[in-house]
Amino acid sequence: MTDETLYDRLGKKEGIRTVVDDFYDRLLADAELGPFFERADMEKLRRTQTDFLCEAAGGPETYDAEPVREAHLHIPFTPDHIQRAVELLHDSLDAFDVPEEDADAVVQAIAAYEEDLLARPDDTEEE
Repeated sequence: MTDETLYDRLGKKEGIRTVVDDFYDRLLADAELGPFFERADMEKLRRTQTDFLCEAAGGPETYDAEPVREAHLHIPFTPDHIQRAVELLHDSLDAFDVPEEDADAVVQAIAAYEEDLLARPDDTEEE
């Protein structure tokens, strides 16, 4: 058995950033999701998503951007939007030959935030 982490298997920060770049390229090109990113600071999004996935995969980077919920309150995502983004993320992971088990771990790290991604400003947070 190896001590190699998901972070290592994904190619560390450089490999994760490559997948993130491909993923955001797909999001931007997508007719349904692209409009959400028209005014976004894409370099910041790519950098923070890379840090998020690096941390989630066991790397030394830390996600220190705005909390996921607050960062997405103004974006009217629906469950269908989230599902489409997950499909595109799988496409990106497949493009870089990430094994299915590792790809599922990456998707699960993001899926854990679905409620935050779908939150609206008038929603009350459960304590």
